[in-house]
Amino acid sequence: MLLFVFVITVSAVFYLYYKTKQFRSHLPVRKNWYKSKAGVALGLFLLAFGVNLLFLDPSAVSYVIAAVFIILGVMMAYTNYQAALYHSKFLEEERRINP
Repeated sequence: MLLFVFVITVSAVFYLYYKTKQFRSHLPVRKNWYKSKAGVALGLFLLAFGVNLLFLDPSAVSYVIAAVFIILGVMMAYTNYQAALYHSKFLEEERRINP
């Protein structure tokens, strides 16, 4: 369970890091790329929180809530990972156009 607490903490820190990078960036593609990377970190946070919830309280209500967190976390991490891959293709071009 200590591993899940570590993953929860690290993913929360990366979420805050990428969100601040998003707000400080002026280029639109880079903003969207940081937004997608923050979404991946948030998805991993939800996933780790849901798995950790399975071990904390073994009851039916806890399993349902954990399942919702796990499903949302996987969906959010996957879609934002795909978006980050898409936006990463245009980062070099944007950097070349806007010095």
